[in-house]
Amino acid sequence: MIVSIIAFLVMFSVIVVGHEFGHYAIARRNGIRVREFDVGMGPTILHKQVGETDFCLKMLPVGGACIFDGMDVLMDGGDLEDLDEHAYPKANVMARIATVLGGPAMNFVIGFIFALLIVAFSGTDYPVVYQVQENSAAEEAGIEAGDIIRSINGERIHIYREIVLASMMNYGEELEIVYERDGEKHEVLLTPRYNEESGRYLIGLIGSGRYEKTGVFRTFQYGFYEAEYWVRATFKSLAQIFRGHFSPDDLSGPVGIVQTVDETYTDARPYGVGVVLLSFLNLATLLSINLGIMNLLPIPALDGGKLLILLVEAVRGKPLDPQKEGIVTAAGVIMLLMLMIFVMFNDISRFFR
Repeated sequence: MIVSIIAFLVMFSVIVVGHEFGHYAIARRNGIRVREFDVGMGPTILHKQVGETDFCLKMLPVGGACIFDGMDVLMDGGDLEDLDEHAYPKANVMARIATVLGGPAMNFVIGFIFALLIVAFSGTDYPVVYQVQENSAAEEAGIEAGDIIRSINGERIHIYREIVLASMMNYGEELEIVYERDGEKHEVLLTPRYNEESGRYLIGLIGSGRYEKTGVFRTFQYGFYEAEYWVRATFKSLAQIFRGHFSPDDLSGPVGIVQTVDETYTDARPYGVGVVLLSFLNLATLLSINLGIMNLLPIPALDGGKLLILLVEAVRGKPLDPQKEGIVTAAGVIMLLMLMIFVMFNDISRFFR
């Protein structure tokens, strides 16, 4: 568990500090003054002033923050007239939109870099069918071992896990599958069948029949597909909430993620250090891309909530009332804190089930 906690802290710190650096880099590029850049949380143990920014190392090695000049005045709903042109609230709206987007954009960049490393060292799982289950929907539709799955419901398939994702997110709906055999494409319609043992609907395809290393060009190509897979997985998971396929146990906070890291470490350890590192990279890719997407949700206090307010300002041609914006942001912070407490309690309670 100690190894898992350290691995989580390293992964989480790289992802969050990278996110904050994205905000920092775009803010400075647009002339916005960054008052403080924090690595970690809690009391400051080391700090160094570089230009106008105080770079601080905090006691708790979790998270980070990028604090713009004038944000405290904006949060308090105070008078913005005393701020100079380099304060965040005084920057033009497009500069503030770019600054807000800088954090999530950096998470996608980090996720892509992790995905590149995974593909470079381990290759990729091509969407070639290894085996077809007997009496399954796939067998009835005529799919055979060796077939290459090209698309499902119009979505291009590049790696085998995308097929698994389509199956996991299916609740008995019909699937339109395009596959290739001997250079010819075929199209079939099939309806996954419910499997009592696994507790979900299955297409009936088993494993990738082709797992290969990639050259330099294909490493970048399949690194993109790897990152795209996690983007799809995150959006499809969010869609399940609106479909009603959701329970509190589907939420995980830091405690739940540490448990997942520990399970990943336990499963990968027998195969050596290389497999452990690649497994951690795979999890870090998911976390980074997931953080980027979740931060773009239009929820007050998240980047998506700030972006929504800025887009309204851009359309109206004038900013919202600072006091009202501060109230909305403060309400969002309280809601997020309540959600974090609930998720942490839910994570801890799993240990006693």
